[in-house]
Amino acid sequence: MVNEMPTDYAAFLASKKVEAPRRGLATVPTLASHLFRFQREAVTFGLEAGSFGLFLDTGLGKTRTQLEWATHAASATNGRALILTPLAVARQIESEGRECGYQVRVIRSQEDAAEGVNVCNYDRLHLLDPDAFGVVSLDEASILKNFVGKVSADLIARFAGHRFRCAATATPAPNDSTELAQHASFLGVMNRDEMLVRWFINDSGDTKSWRLKGHAITPFFDWMSTWARMAEHPRDLGDDLPGFDLIPMRITRHQAVEPETPIMGGLFGGDVSATGIHDLKRQTIDARARVVADLVSAEPSEPWIVWCDTDYESDALLDLIDGGVDVRGSQPIDRKESALAAFADGSVRVLISKPSVCGFGLNWQHCARVAFVGRSFSYESWYQAVRRCWRFGQKRAVHVHLVVAEGEDAIGRIIDRKADDHSRMRQEMKAAMARAIGQSSTRRVAYNP
Repeated sequence: MVNEMPTDYAAFLASKKVEAPRRGLATVPTLASHLFRFQREAVTFGLEAGSFGLFLDTGLGKTRTQLEWATHAASATNGRALILTPLAVARQIESEGRECGYQVRVIRSQEDAAEGVNVCNYDRLHLLDPDAFGVVSLDEASILKNFVGKVSADLIARFAGHRFRCAATATPAPNDSTELAQHASFLGVMNRDEMLVRWFINDSGDTKSWRLKGHAITPFFDWMSTWARMAEHPRDLGDDLPGFDLIPMRITRHQAVEPETPIMGGLFGGDVSATGIHDLKRQTIDARARVVADLVSAEPSEPWIVWCDTDYESDALLDLIDGGVDVRGSQPIDRKESALAAFADGSVRVLISKPSVCGFGLNWQHCARVAFVGRSFSYESWYQAVRRCWRFGQKRAVHVHLVVAEGEDAIGRIIDRKADDHSRMRQEMKAAMARAIGQSSTRRVAYNP
């Protein structure tokens, strides 16, 4: 005989459960027929919640889901919604939205705004009046943590009074307290300090380094499921659709020829600091750039994306790659947008840029060749960069080439560890989603931080 939990104790446990406030619609209108069932589930949840996190992986229709949510939320407020986006993503959203029949336009200042969904780049926020919009969505919201603290705080403050807010990103880092706190703060769910005290612990002495407490993992993700919808595959939201399995990605590592005189005695082959890696990269850039240039020239009919981390790497690549075009942060916005549009339509074959500049939001399924002229310590930069091409909708195998110097092997090990952590934590997130929508999770992966 199974002992039933005493009613008073069950009530006590229920009282301890933390849930996000719900301030959305009591009745959700009929949604667009072009949406898949899992997308309708996300839109319905977002309209009922009012403010929510939309964490659909690349190629799962995050743009259409945002547009549908924003359209209905705008109808419930003042008729105007705003979607803020990274560089060059605005036109992409406008194009897809119009194909689906949404009333959507790109704006550059408040004077351009009108009824429906207005899309604008983050860097033009100062030209907008937040109170003129009843709804706001941050596309690629994980980019928030890349902003200067003051800019981030200002963005959160500007929309603090909005009933309908959305933070949309494909890769919320599940163990990154900074990013999760940014999302929760922007959405008005919980402030950073309260979130950290409840579920995180700092045992490193670094005020920026927090990790989830072991016993808090399930409660934390159950809390997240009250204000977010996350999916790596439609089945995560109860929709086992065919055609959503990624074609395998093929990764090839290339060792660049080292300089004759090693730097910083004992550097090669050991774990090194970011400063040591930077020195190593500067000394080996010519060798690494030559390897990439040879790869690009060997397949002259293929579009290529070449990722770098510094301007001097970009300069070296431009010198060696015929027809290569670079996009960097210091360029005028119009020039950057023009170059990205040219790559998207095939006018430019080889694009050179940094993940921090072009690694968010852009869809380049026409390209199946990617090269990295070195590695960085950021797992998210790696993930976002490869997912510009390797995503649902890609019809060909994506070939990724990593060109590294010997001392950069340490970065690979760190990235692999972060990838394992990310995968385990996302399993916990998916299990919480399953519980939230009344399903039983079929996969449980233990996480031991």
